[in-house]
Amino acid sequence: MVELIVGKKGKGKTKVLLDRVNGAIKDANGSIVYLDKSTKHMYELNNKVRLIDVSGYPLKNSDEFIGFICGIISQDHDLEQIYLDSFLKIAKLEDQDVTGTLEQLDAIGTKFGVSIVISISLDKEEIPAAFQEKIAVAL
Repeated sequence: MVELIVGKKGKGKTKVLLDRVNGAIKDANGSIVYLDKSTKHMYELNNKVRLIDVSGYPLKNSDEFIGFICGIISQDHDLEQIYLDSFLKIAKLEDQDVTGTLEQLDAIGTKFGVSIVISISLDKEEIPAAFQEKIAVAL
């Protein structure tokens, strides 16, 4: 249950993601979490969305990031949606293959019924073939 918002740095992915999360709050029955590399967008988010500044946690690699996501899901049984901004940075995947991590997130989202929307600084052509159909917005 992964959706991707793709495009190079500076193309407007964060604005699209913020619009999506703020629009989703109207129809949400459960919790929504927004993960980012800072609190910069705190005042652009609806106050019903929980913002988590991932930079405050000592994550060293993508496996620890997956554990972090599982921890968030395990502590909130009403969690419906997770929005990930600056995905390559917060998941410690800069200059690395994203396939395995996206597969894990997709499996976790499906298993626990959580929709995961990811903003990723890659062009559509750079996204692994298995995830091309999961691209919601390409900028």
